[in-house]
Amino acid sequence: MSMLTIRNPATGEIITTLPADDTASVTAKAQAARDAQPSWAALPLSQRLACIERFRALVVRDLEVLATVMTRETGKPIRMSRNELNGLLPRIDFFLKEAEGAVARETVYDEGGGVAGSMREQIEHVPLGVVANISAWNYPWFVGCNVILPALVTGNAVLYKPSEFAAMTGQEIARLLHEAGVPREIMVCLIGEGAVGSALLQQPIDGVFFTGSVATGRRIAEAVGHRFIKLQLELGGKDPTYVCDDADARTAAESLADGAMYNTGQSCCSVERIYVHEKIHDAFVSALVDTVKTYRMGDPMSEDTYIGAITRAPQLQVLADQVADARSRGAKLLAGGGIGKGPGQWFEPTVMTDVDHSMAIMREESFGPVIGVQKVKDDAEAVRLMNDTRYGLTAGVYTPDEARARAILSQVHAGSVYWNCCDRVSPRLPWSGVGDSGVGLTLSRYGIQAFTRPKAWHLRAA
Repeated sequence: MSMLTIRNPATGEIITTLPADDTASVTAKAQAARDAQPSWAALPLSQRLACIERFRALVVRDLEVLATVMTRETGKPIRMSRNELNGLLPRIDFFLKEAEGAVARETVYDEGGGVAGSMREQIEHVPLGVVANISAWNYPWFVGCNVILPALVTGNAVLYKPSEFAAMTGQEIARLLHEAGVPREIMVCLIGEGAVGSALLQQPIDGVFFTGSVATGRRIAEAVGHRFIKLQLELGGKDPTYVCDDADARTAAESLADGAMYNTGQSCCSVERIYVHEKIHDAFVSALVDTVKTYRMGDPMSEDTYIGAITRAPQLQVLADQVADARSRGAKLLAGGGIGKGPGQWFEPTVMTDVDHSMAIMREESFGPVIGVQKVKDDAEAVRLMNDTRYGLTAGVYTPDEARARAILSQVHAGSVYWNCCDRVSPRLPWSGVGDSGVGLTLSRYGIQAFTRPKAWHLRAA
């Protein structure tokens, strides 16, 4: 049996080794899920919802243990691990509240109220069947449960492959769902690296839901596209924000520093490039640097740590190369800029100015505590630069003028837009992307219906 080694990115030490799945075990578990799914779907919705209610209570019960597990294996600061778990609770509440209405049978036409010969038309939402969820490590509870919970509620079986960098958390999610009453054959956690994900894609599944890199998303699309099954990809971003000349420079800077650096910049919707009107550029940059320099980098288990470890070691060189490329092309380094001292995997919180779109820091996803600030002369230039990307996940504008913000953001190609805020996700709103940021969506009522297919009923009264 092969084993998966789990290391603490903050220390380099081995935490544990986990038995890994292989092609044979993935195939057997997928078949068991297929056999069990009809019985799960046949349960009243109320019984499936009751399992999720119990799961919520178990998350609250074990929250500190779960936060510690997540921090140890990902390097996320412990306060942010708690934030993620506490933030999960309202998402669960949303699914519990909205699921019944989202998948209720809809009568869209009734010709005669049952009179002989009259026609009635209805839409039924039926589960996809067995779905694969290949998930991410940066917010393993958020990203995993955005798929797992609505999939289970709507009657699907889930084959869940957590990232190898959050495998222990993946096991915790499965443990609590099983304790809450979800059958083991219905909620399956598969442990391993890329080969396990590849084996999962070979199974006769009815949908694939993936969160991760563009490169891996493209490989998944190529692997399953010919099978005409549901495919949903949440991929990368190079999320821009524009600070208008009428914005309060310090308020915007403090907000965007957090938006760029929270979770050590390892968020899908981290602010990755900032455009500032030339009239307030210098004041904004001064306040941004002041704020970033207050962020403490250190032991993720410490309560006062803000910048944690870089979860994946190869990302350190990506960040270092972006900084070096920008400096070679004339950018100024105002804070950070280097790989931190070991043991462990660290990168200093970094601010660069005099950047432009010839530089990788303004074009390629950073996924770390690195931000570039570019001066612009007006709103039109800001819009042009914000759209100069192959990504389209989020975008934001800071201005006291809502009409101005709406006029700007209506021109920006992004799945989510922000006025005077950033790096925010709501269970009530769909989470989607444009271009290389992916296809499909999670969250909102649409994100519940995503795990069903509409079945059309044509009913003529005898």
